[in-house]
Amino acid sequence: MLNPEQAPGQDELPPAEFAFPGPLRDQLVAAILEGSKTTTTSLHLEYEHEGVPLPRPGDRSVVIDSDGEAVAVIEVTEVRLLRLAEVDLAHAVDEGEGYRTVAEWRAGHEDFWHSAELRASLGDPEFTVDDETLVVTERFRLLVRH
Repeated sequence: MLNPEQAPGQDELPPAEFAFPGPLRDQLVAAILEGSKTTTTSLHLEYEHEGVPLPRPGDRSVVIDSDGEAVAVIEVTEVRLLRLAEVDLAHAVDEGEGYRTVAEWRAGHEDFWHSAELRASLGDPEFTVDDETLVVTERFRLLVRH
């Protein structure tokens, strides 16, 4: 792992915010810091809604905790655009949330994606996912802990 002196310009890196501030973000950030979370999944629709490009291998970002503090720098090593039905077990397990099956992973993510908070952020109170929903899967590595 690099030390902060080896990561020039980290103050200029974009934020990586996992979930919304609160218990879930705290759990995900802790898993990143301990090394058990090395993948994440987002809805393709979120990128379209926010008008931002998809991540690319080599992209670096600053992990933000629930208090808005920078706690780490991560680097994307792989990005895949998949149908929800195509997410595999290796990706699910590497999310670091204790999933043992893709079905468990999907149920946990559907709970989040169907939450009032996410639906509000998308501006669609009826938003749902299905097998054809496009998701962005990322694999990343921890470079720096603050």
